Amino acid sequence: MSKMRMLAELWEFMRHNKKWWLTPIIVFMLLLSALIVFTEGAALSPFIYTLF
Repeated sequence: MSKMRMLAELWEFMRHNKKWWLTPIIVFMLLLSALIVFTEGAALSPFIYTLF
């Protein structure tokens, strides 16, 4: 299954079932994962992991 198809199905699920409260959770998880991936080899890593 392609990633775009999966996103389209998630969007359709949220729209059809009125699950708008999922949107901030998904956005936060995407931003957090991007932060971890992009700072993987940086000196910021010890500071990021102490948040959790």
